[in-house]
Formats: sequence, structure tokens, C-alpha cells
Amino acid sequence: MEKELENLALKNFEIEKAEKDHFGFWVYLMTDLLSFAAVFAAFAVLRNNTFGGPSGRELFSLPFVLIETFILLTSSFTCGLAMLAAQDGDKKKVITWFSTTFILGASFLVMEFTEFHKLIVEGNGPQRSGFLTSFFALVGLHGLHIFIGLLWMFIAMVMTQKRGLTIKSKSNLTRLSLFWHFLDIVWIFIFTIVYLMGVM
Repeated sequence: MEKELENLALKNFEIEKAEKDHFGFWVYLMTDLLSFAAVFAAFAVLRNNTFGGPSGRELFSLPFVLIETFILLTSSFTCGLAMLAAQDGDKKKVITWFSTTFILGASFLVMEFTEFHKLIVEGNGPQRSGFLTSFFALVGLHGLHIFIGLLWMFIAMVMTQKRGLTIKSKSNLTRLSLFWHFLDIVWIFIFTIVYLMGVM
């Protein structure tokens, strides 16, 4: 009986800690949102400052970016499936769906690097104009977050494989899922403001 009470107290402590961690993570997401808002504002100011260089209409390939967008949005869907599996306590499906999410996220990042490399090789690097500086800063900041998300995802999958779906690991996976969905939302704004409006 005493051991059961200890286990119950420990479980309640872990649940309370998970709730505090979630609150702290929401605070972090809000501050991160402010960082993106500042870079978006800089892009809005500098988007027409091409200094005789090429504009978005000349540089961007909308079909390429649409494929990127489709890949990232699909990764958000598979991430959601992974969390449903976590709620059901199905470790195998959690690993499967997060592995799929990881592959999709990595594919998106490779496409982003490919676009950056092509622009730089053609002489349209961030030093070319204010427009390109703000473009590389904004899209690059998002890419950095994707890389961090992928690193976090890999570690989370390894820990889940080793320790199973404990309260702590589910809490970690929930925060990871929130972070990934947040990046998808930010990308929708980037796609609309930077690419879609850039080619119009």
C-alpha cells in the first residue's frame, strides 16, 4: 500500500512537471514568434531594395517552392499521426511516423539548401542587395529551426526506443509536435509573403 502511494505521488509529480514544462514552452514559442515577426518586418521594409539586382519575380521558382510546401505540410500531418500513436501507447507507430516526419523534414531542408546554393552560385547571395539579405535572413532562420527540430526529433526517437512511452517522454514529444507545427505555420506565412507575393 505504501509503495502504491509513493508511485501515485511520483506520477502526480511527473504530471505537474509536464504541465509546467508545457507552459514554459508556450512562453518560448511566443518569444520565438516575436523573433520571426522582427525578421518579417525587416523583409517587408527591404523587399523592394534590389539596388538594380534581381527581384523575387526573377529569382523564385513557384513550382519548386510548392513542392517544398507540400513536403512540409505532409510532415505536419505525419507528426500528428505520431502523437495519436503516442496517446494510444503504440511505441512502434510513434517511431514509424516520426521517422517519416524526419525524412520529410530533411527533404525540405535539402531543397532549401539547394535553393540557397543556386542563388549564391549565380551571384545572388545575401550581400547582393537589401532584399536578398532579408530573404536569406528570414528563410535561413526558418531553416535553422527546421534543423534544430530534426535534431530534437532524432534524439526523441532514440529516447523513446530506449525508455518507452513514459509520462516524461510523452511530454517531450508533445512539445516537439508543437514546435514542428509552429514551424509549418511560419512557413505558410513565408510562402505567402516572400514567394507568392514575390512572383506576382
